[in-house]
Amino acid sequence: MSIAHVRDYLKQFGADGRVMEFEVSSATVELAAQALNCEPCRIAKTLSFMVGEQPILIVAAGDCRIDNRKFKETFAAKAKMMTVEELDRFTGLQFGGVCPFGIPENVTIYLDESLRRFETVYPACGSSNSAIELTLPELEQFSHAKAWVNVGKDPA
Repeated sequence: MSIAHVRDYLKQFGADGRVMEFEVSSATVELAAQALNCEPCRIAKTLSFMVGEQPILIVAAGDCRIDNRKFKETFAAKAKMMTVEELDRFTGLQFGGVCPFGIPENVTIYLDESLRRFETVYPACGSSNSAIELTLPELEQFSHAKAWVNVGKDPA
């Protein structure tokens, strides 16, 4: 998968023209925040996990860390990040460009409550130098998220 695939996917929502490409890397929360000139917490990072044999993606605020206890309570499994091979096999994406758009139907997408603090957030768009600004209702719609979950650590 690539940014071209994500742009094509976002056409159905009339949002393909809103995808931003940068001359610099946005592969990490910090780099994306620099490229966008925003707070790192507003970067909507997409985390990839295996729950047994089921691949899932969780979109969370850039400053959110996964709380293993909450994850286990929510998914009845220990938090196990996907390997590079699993990520490619299940999503066709590479780390640094993982996003919740145009993902195969066998991958379940969730949105973490940590995002609810913001009116808009910036998820990646399939490459390590892209993003789109979305409202939370747009993120819900465009990602086809199954549900909101609370698996992040509470801020100190």
